[in-house]
Amino acid sequence: MSAVYLLSLTFVSIVALLLLIIVFRIQAFIALLLVSLGVALAGGIPLPEIIDTIQEGMAGTLGYIAIVIGIGTMIGEILQVSGGARQIAQTIVKSFGESKAPWALSLIGLIVAIPVFFEVALILFIPLVYNLTRRTDKSLLHYGIPLVAGMAVAHAFIPPTPGPVAVSALIGADLGWVIFFGFIAGIPAVIAGGIYFGKFIGTRIFTEVPEHMMAKIIDIEQDESKRDPGFGVAVTIIAIPIVLILMNTASNVLLPEEHMASVWMSFIGHPFTALMIAALLAFYFLGTRLGFSREEIQIVATKSMQPVGMIILLTGAGGVFGNVLVTTGVGDVIVDIMDNSNLPVVLFAFIVATTIRVSQGSATVAMVTTAGLMAPVIELGNFSDPLIGAVAISIASGATVLSHVNDTGFWLVKEFMGLTEKQTLLSWTIMETIIGVTGLLVVLVISWFL
Repeated sequence: MSAVYLLSLTFVSIVALLLLIIVFRIQAFIALLLVSLGVALAGGIPLPEIIDTIQEGMAGTLGYIAIVIGIGTMIGEILQVSGGARQIAQTIVKSFGESKAPWALSLIGLIVAIPVFFEVALILFIPLVYNLTRRTDKSLLHYGIPLVAGMAVAHAFIPPTPGPVAVSALIGADLGWVIFFGFIAGIPAVIAGGIYFGKFIGTRIFTEVPEHMMAKIIDIEQDESKRDPGFGVAVTIIAIPIVLILMNTASNVLLPEEHMASVWMSFIGHPFTALMIAALLAFYFLGTRLGFSREEIQIVATKSMQPVGMIILLTGAGGVFGNVLVTTGVGDVIVDIMDNSNLPVVLFAFIVATTIRVSQGSATVAMVTTAGLMAPVIELGNFSDPLIGAVAISIASGATVLSHVNDTGFWLVKEFMGLTEKQTLLSWTIMETIIGVTGLLVVLVISWFL
């Protein structure tokens, strides 16, 4: 088939996906499968091979991501239920003091939202923002923007949150490099979008604690729960898998593949093993030692699986989409387009992710769809592991910018901060855009040296 036909097919498939999700309100998982099936038929894949292509795409993706997201979510749930997340917040706020509360809130969001979903983290810690707002008479945005900035960066940039794990699985990125670049790009993004922009917008839009949220004001410092773990234990549980995965990546770079230390680190530092170690430690130190019974720990672990099922399936569908594109030959065409455009692969991925993000709203769908489109580019290109890790963060950055009225995050922030639609666009939307653009600029500069 001609390059023009395959390129047209790619364009039509994206338009069809957006129409199915936005206009016809079809669930994104089903929409991705339908579009993948249509591309397979129109792309000339023989009928007997279409089902095998779909199965290979789904299996190849889920074999990795289901384990990583599943175990990571268990750690987040036990951290929340045990009071570990609350203990982290208390300690950080006390250490920074009220004068540097925005920095403390950004750090809380960045740390806690790594294992805990954005929505859950927002519900857990928005009372901190309410309490500080009432005590200082400053705008709620002065404290709220730093908090959600930290959460947004962790949610999009740093595994084992589902988004970056999904992208890494689909494009074959080493999770260690994704974590490394996630922090390298995420920290300045939090400072720019959370601290400095939060201070700026807090002096221009004054908002108080919304009346409908008054019941949620909880003085976390006076909580008398008997099951709170220590700060060190809670932070260590979060840090262990991240450190082990980074050590594995470092050993691959610094040591020969056959070196004994490298062999052991490839096992201990593999995301499966690293997360399993952290999960077992979490069950003991955040569960058994705090008085939880085995049955209660089992209930917590099982409950954590409920919200991630659709995310896992959605990512699998993204894998199907990518595999179909490779099989039809679209991947070669996309590689040629990128080469002829002279755009760096990092910038190309960002533009694709931004287009899909603005069109349909969901950051997760934007990340998964873009990763599916970029998978053949990565597979057919001669890119180093660090550069593929940078591409993963550029996709996350593009899927973060310009959150507006078609994004559930937009409405969550509006509701919890008592903002009008205009105020949310001027605060949350701009903050998200600053985070995404900052993340892109950082990895774009890094990619020049890779």
